[in-house]
Amino acid sequence: MKRSPCLVGTIAIAALIAASLGSVTQAQAPSPAAAVAAAVTFHKDVEPILQKNCQSCHRPGQIAPMSLLSYTAARPWARAIKTKVVAREMPPWFADPQHGKTYITDRSLTQAEIGTISTWVDAGAPEGDPRDAPPAVVWPKDGWSIQPDVVVRGPSFKVPARPPSNVIEWTTIIVPTGFTKDTWVTSVEIKPSDLQVTHHICIAFQPHSEDVFYYTPFWNDKPRDEEGIEIKANPATASTGAPRINPAQQRQRSANGVGGAPPPGNAGVGGGFLCYLPGNQAFDYRPFQAGALIPAGYDISIAQHYTPSGRESVDLPQIGFTVSNTPPKKRWVTAQAGGAGNGFAIPPNEPNYLAPPGELEFGAEAELVMMMPHMHVRGRDMTYTVVHPDGRREVALSVPKYDFNWQMQYVLSNPVKVAPGSKLHVEAHYNNSTSNKFNPNPNRWVYPGNMTWEEMMSPFFGVLVDTKTDPTTVFRRGVVVNGGGE
Repeated sequence: MKRSPCLVGTIAIAALIAASLGSVTQAQAPSPAAAVAAAVTFHKDVEPILQKNCQSCHRPGQIAPMSLLSYTAARPWARAIKTKVVAREMPPWFADPQHGKTYITDRSLTQAEIGTISTWVDAGAPEGDPRDAPPAVVWPKDGWSIQPDVVVRGPSFKVPARPPSNVIEWTTIIVPTGFTKDTWVTSVEIKPSDLQVTHHICIAFQPHSEDVFYYTPFWNDKPRDEEGIEIKANPATASTGAPRINPAQQRQRSANGVGGAPPPGNAGVGGGFLCYLPGNQAFDYRPFQAGALIPAGYDISIAQHYTPSGRESVDLPQIGFTVSNTPPKKRWVTAQAGGAGNGFAIPPNEPNYLAPPGELEFGAEAELVMMMPHMHVRGRDMTYTVVHPDGRREVALSVPKYDFNWQMQYVLSNPVKVAPGSKLHVEAHYNNSTSNKFNPNPNRWVYPGNMTWEEMMSPFFGVLVDTKTDPTTVFRRGVVVNGGGE
């Protein structure tokens, strides 16, 4: 049968339409993987992760460079977020999980959470329905991590743009607590106003002295070479001379009359030696129903260290406390297990120097609850080990890849119980070779010192004891209790 051209054309058009419809139908039937990707949205899946693990730093007034409080703020950074979380560079966390310890300060992501963020980014970072968003976190006002009950004004500090050798020496300044009665504090937070130039701010508590000079800076102009390294008569046996307590009657005047480094404090009272460092701003005793007792009329000795940024600035730090009107169930004692003292000397081009270990012995029942490793840019790793009276060794914390840029507290979910006679043993390694990208000069010996390009070994830690326990009896020997402390 002879077909008409119109019929042939109609059939052809129908075939094209059918084929087109078929292709549309196939495109509308996504693969299972595509369906999962399409289902992952910011508000429903990603925002809860950011709230739990990221927003404490990624919000205005905090150390992170951008906010992640909203979709609008986070969306431009989507691919950068994926890159960092897949590499496990963010959120920063360095504890080795193989020792079976968990920490309440752990902000690291699970593999499932990393997968969720990756899927979201690969799908184009869709916003989703705002009605799926979790309730916004109500963060403390004015840049605090913990909303304080009491705020103490810290000393203002003018940071020069380009001082000689780029060195600003540690400065110690005393301010009053304002506490007119013995006060249990349940958290302490140190809040600088200029995070870019603040290397650290450390505080200790001390008895009031009638001849104290409040808000008056004291420091030592130390002799330094062209690289800013302190010149010492015997550097291998010198300690850092870290300012820990500074009673007015014990201040030492330097040759230029400006003031001197204060002598170390003794155990006794106070909140310990507490520091603001990058990644560490607040000490929170509340999860353990614990506190530190600050006696009436005590003062605060503040050690300030700043790093020039090329612009002149003024830092206006504040110290915030939460307080309790009733005694807590436990007392928090902060201390340091040794330090970079006699014999600490890193040879040139040494990639794995073992520092003289720090060790102390417990004289009372306690619970090891917090550890905070502190070294400078050559620091490689640090391990805290509890040696029980029966000889059993228990690793409480291993940080195999220490990062000076992120110094944080590792607070155990289940504190390690220690009996009298137990020891805390701390070992640390340093990398003074070219393989350390942060190393300013691998070709020279490195000794203890206050500057970032010198070194420290400061294994800070905290324990819980009974409120009736005298803090001076908690440790027997080999201990540095910084500023006294609970």
